[in-house]
Amino acid sequence: MYLAREFHFPYSSRVPPSGSHALPEGIISNSSNLKMRSLWDPPITENDHLTSNIKENTSTNLFAMPVGIKQKDLVNKMVKKFLESDFVVMLFHYDGVVDEWKDFEWSDNVIHVSAVDQTKWWFAKRFLHPDIVAEYAYIFLWDEDLGVEQFHPDKYVSIIKSEGLEISQPALDRGKSELHHQITVRGRRSKVHRRIYKTGGKGCDENSTAPPCTGWVEMMAPVFSRAAWRCVWYMIQNDLIHAWGLDTQLGYCAQGDRTKNVGVVDAEYIVHYGRPTLGGSDKIEIKNASSHETDHRIDVRRLSYHELEVFRNRWQKAAKEDDCWIDPFRS
Repeated sequence: MYLAREFHFPYSSRVPPSGSHALPEGIISNSSNLKMRSLWDPPITENDHLTSNIKENTSTNLFAMPVGIKQKDLVNKMVKKFLESDFVVMLFHYDGVVDEWKDFEWSDNVIHVSAVDQTKWWFAKRFLHPDIVAEYAYIFLWDEDLGVEQFHPDKYVSIIKSEGLEISQPALDRGKSELHHQITVRGRRSKVHRRIYKTGGKGCDENSTAPPCTGWVEMMAPVFSRAAWRCVWYMIQNDLIHAWGLDTQLGYCAQGDRTKNVGVVDAEYIVHYGRPTLGGSDKIEIKNASSHETDHRIDVRRLSYHELEVFRNRWQKAAKEDDCWIDPFRS
């Protein structure tokens, strides 16, 4: 019976996940989420669902962010905003400090993950696997040095849904933000923009189809649809902890035309303060019986440039060697 069941299983209405063939179909649980359950919660039964005796998990979006205790003020404001909009919130503690966040009333209602001196992409690759976050329509993977006084998560989600944006970011307040790219600057006359226009050098006009003129967002506040995140997760290299280079290739995960499915939302904007975080002088090093603070930001930047080159080389090699892959953006 066991062999017959296994060999005939593919003819059922549902193909079993890899590795589950040894189990009866009805017991297979092929999805998960980040919803927390109390140790003393009563077990959920089928009758509970049928009679609505339990409150359904209404959280349909996820907000994840790397945090250090030095940015406590900004993080608190962001977490409160996203919890009020019924997001699941996950904090990645890159400085190893967790207990000091218990001062906030929301601390026990968010998920804390701690690993010292790791980037948000290291955390995301290990704790945001697409199968784990498959229940969430949108994944917000933000930095901690952002101001959200004028930002409303629920309104933002409504906009990107109506606009069909698979990858997006809120625009940056021109007067208060540290700006690096023109496409991220807020436009006051539009709800959403998908491209920029500029002359000189490598100009951007209506015929431009590549980043950073169009199909591009910056990596400090990206928002991914469920489908886009599944693609992006596979593109994140397990051994590379910085995201430099990843932004130029995000359009491949846009689920179609990157000039239409990737955009910057002007109606809901944020401030990018540009505070130094990873690699800052948080640690005390003892040497020659005297202590002094060490600052590794130069080392962090050096590694970022190195990993950018590694990623580019890997992409070129993979594209060249995969005879079955056709570059949809090759001109």
